[in-house]
Amino acid sequence: MQVIDPSTGEVKARYALMDERALEAALARSAAAFRAWRETSFAERARLLERVASSLRARADGLALRMATEMGKPLAQGRAEVEKCAWVCEHYAARAADYLASEPIDVGADRALVTYRPLGPVLAIMPWNFPFWQVFRQAAPALMAGDTVLLKHAENVPGCAEDLAALFADAGAPDGVLESLRIERARVARVIADARVRAVTLTGSARAGRAVAAQAGAALKKTVLELGGSDPYVVLADADLERAADACVASRLINAGQSCIAAKRFVVVRDVHDRFVELVVERMARARVGDPREPTTEVGPLAREDLRATLDDQVRRSIAAGAEVALGCEVPDGPGFFYPPSVLTAVTPGMAAFDEELFGPVAAVVEARDEAEAVVLANASPYGLGAAVFTRDPARGRRLAEHALEAGTVAVGAFVRSDPRLPFGGIGDSGYGRELGRHGIHELVNVKTIFVSVS
Repeated sequence: MQVIDPSTGEVKARYALMDERALEAALARSAAAFRAWRETSFAERARLLERVASSLRARADGLALRMATEMGKPLAQGRAEVEKCAWVCEHYAARAADYLASEPIDVGADRALVTYRPLGPVLAIMPWNFPFWQVFRQAAPALMAGDTVLLKHAENVPGCAEDLAALFADAGAPDGVLESLRIERARVARVIADARVRAVTLTGSARAGRAVAAQAGAALKKTVLELGGSDPYVVLADADLERAADACVASRLINAGQSCIAAKRFVVVRDVHDRFVELVVERMARARVGDPREPTTEVGPLAREDLRATLDDQVRRSIAAGAEVALGCEVPDGPGFFYPPSVLTAVTPGMAAFDEELFGPVAAVVEARDEAEAVVLANASPYGLGAAVFTRDPARGRRLAEHALEAGTVAVGAFVRSDPRLPFGGIGDSGYGRELGRHGIHELVNVKTIFVSVS
């Protein structure tokens, strides 16, 4: 594995892959650790996560710099990601015992209860775009449930994976509780098939999700899949346009647009379309693009050269199909994998900017005649991760969010974000299962029914 600085294109470090003997040792450690970890108390597990949270905050600057160097995240966003990781550790440390408390069920004269027991080693196949947060939102609930974690991180962030393992080791985690597997993609199927692995969780593309689901299904392993998204943000005629533009642009540009739940398609009713486009273009044009290690940078480079090439191809195909350029849409000269904040208008179904996920800082504006057509256009996607609606009428917004927009999470008057207290996940090509909150930890346990006859 090698680290390529996305702001310069230079190779910064190389890491050796695990050989088969090292991989087998890691799997054995995880299985052995599970047998002891499952018997620890919630209080003991919580103390570990609290120590990890403290260490995260103490190391925030260094971890943010690691992200900037390996995948291009601006330092301020990196520090915010680290803080969110500490939050999810503290959340589950405080709430897991309640989330997993046994539940008595009234079945008449006899007695019954539902209990929640750990499954075993969980394989977490994680992406590069939020290299700490994505891991912690799986690891924190899994560890508090009594599972152990096998981390297969993205191949372009090996230093982040090393830092994650060090955080747990330095916090006193027993050997094997969190194991980092430095293996290539081709060996993931071998790990999924291993009888010691009891569940698989993946954050990645729909293509990766299908492959992992097929492999896990063949081995009868539980899976949780958080995949891509093409989140529609519906802007109605009565919306506060300034506020809507602020939220839409903030969501579109976070992590240089490389987020599954970033705003992707701005579906705007005709009466306010032109003014909304003006506001979005103004805000996108003001965003400061540059070296992610500079404190004033708001938009860093894309993480890899191939990702930029894919984005540019999608933009080119959309323009050829009739989309219009309102801002940007040109690959800049110079080193690194930068792409400017860009706006496409006149986007319609059938174009790449509408049908595909644009993983970069390109906003696709879609015009709708009215609310009814806006909903149809918003839902005209194979994805269903997040969505948002902007209106001055909260009741109208809630009605559309609850009954009309098809997604795992819908925000009214704000942009979509994950929260440790709330379930998160999608439908359709955005995957299945839920992360975070009570629902997320329940994905990683054996929901066991106990029936006791007293007659």
